[in-house]
Amino acid sequence: MKVTFPILLLALGAQSMPAAVVGTPAAKVRPDNALKVSSLDIQKNGTDLKLNLVLDASGLAIKSEREVIYTPMLVNGTDTVRFDSFIIAGRNRWLEHQRNDDAYALPLFRSGQIAEPIQLAEQTPYQEWMATSTLEMDSQECGCCAAPKGNAVTPIAEIDLVPKVFTPEMSYVTPKAEAVKTRSINARAYIDFPVNRTEIFPDYRRNPEELSKIRGTIDSVRNDRDLTITSIHIKGFASPEGTYANNERLAKGRTATLADYVRGLYHFDRNTITTSFQPEDWDGLIEYVKSDAALYTLRNRDAILALITDPAFYGRDDEREALLKKRFPDDYKYLLATIYPGLRHSDYAVNFNVRQYNDPQEIIAKMRTAPQNLSLNEFFVAANSVEPGSDIYNEAFDLAVRMYPEDETANLNAAFAAINRDDLQSAERYLAKAGTSEQARYARAILTAKQGQAEEAARLLKGISNMKEAKDAETQIEGLIQGTGSSYRIINTTITPP
Repeated sequence: MKVTFPILLLALGAQSMPAAVVGTPAAKVRPDNALKVSSLDIQKNGTDLKLNLVLDASGLAIKSEREVIYTPMLVNGTDTVRFDSFIIAGRNRWLEHQRNDDAYALPLFRSGQIAEPIQLAEQTPYQEWMATSTLEMDSQECGCCAAPKGNAVTPIAEIDLVPKVFTPEMSYVTPKAEAVKTRSINARAYIDFPVNRTEIFPDYRRNPEELSKIRGTIDSVRNDRDLTITSIHIKGFASPEGTYANNERLAKGRTATLADYVRGLYHFDRNTITTSFQPEDWDGLIEYVKSDAALYTLRNRDAILALITDPAFYGRDDEREALLKKRFPDDYKYLLATIYPGLRHSDYAVNFNVRQYNDPQEIIAKMRTAPQNLSLNEFFVAANSVEPGSDIYNEAFDLAVRMYPEDETANLNAAFAAINRDDLQSAERYLAKAGTSEQARYARAILTAKQGQAEEAARLLKGISNMKEAKDAETQIEGLIQGTGSSYRIINTTITPP
């Protein structure tokens, strides 16, 4: 223990001097005879606990034949650490210590002549039990020949070294349940037809593979007992090559032929399959010319793009196609041979209903095999059935936002789950699509706090008036800002003799 007090140094250097001139003039004794706590600091510093205690003994009067041994200590149940002791003695006891030359045994102060503060600096290896301990002062009074006369223990401060963390409540939003869960699978097939013909030949060129893809898509729905096909829509496209009238005939006829082919495979009701067509897929051509690939394959890429996107040619597709062929013959040859075949395609959508799932365990199983068939509400049911923060809990919210990437509720709930596991980067990404509801503003505020911007978070929370969670979070943040929950709380500043 480091003890600093001027009168102690004088006493040690003047043992042969008369008692009347040793030390400073006696301070006036206070009516409340006690040792006072002037200041206190307790901090965990690395692997050590440091204590700095300043005591005012100027008003403490000890009888001439008595002395008090003071020992600060940390206590938590049966765990105790005792720091170095010091003695405040009455006149005769102080003189006895001087004559016996034992002043060095413990720091010694003479009652009534302690005008300067007693400063104690202590350090001890930190142990976990100290996090919620009590600083106490053990006072042992002794008389002549150090005979014990009395003992008292005075609590000085309650210590709280448990790390303070911001623990806001997550305000998840329950998604609305879907009355009917409608889904669709959208795909594209490239059926090969002989030039200028609309009949399908299943074994012609790549048709076996393309027709198999269509059957596979339909079968994946038909063979699932949880799914019911409601309709199939087929839209046929032709390339810009040739006249618009002929391309219209081809697109319409080939689409109808494909629809009849599918009906024949499954014996669907005629109204189950609907069709539409687009005579020339200029949009597909424009998409390619705009692509980075076209920078390397087309010599006149920018001029071609200007021509095929010129509004003056809308509705005049034959003129547009003729000018493309005339002005850029080499590029046109490349487009005709490489790009135009891909513009002759059939897009199809298989539309179906999915049955409702109510059992959380069944929903969790579907998360692994068919998450696309689950509603947002079902993902929420699965999350609420397990421990918050668990792997399945996080998986439910992450899958939900993956299946519904633009949904505000999905993004908001995923953000709360990410904040809960301290994945602040993901939370920020989700909140960009979470909307402007009070819950979304609350989530942004607690994310701001988690990012270390307590003052800004407090400002954001003040603007949210209708949420209990926001008020609770605001209180926590203001407490952190103001320093409440510090390492100790003084409970007694007066240490009376035993």
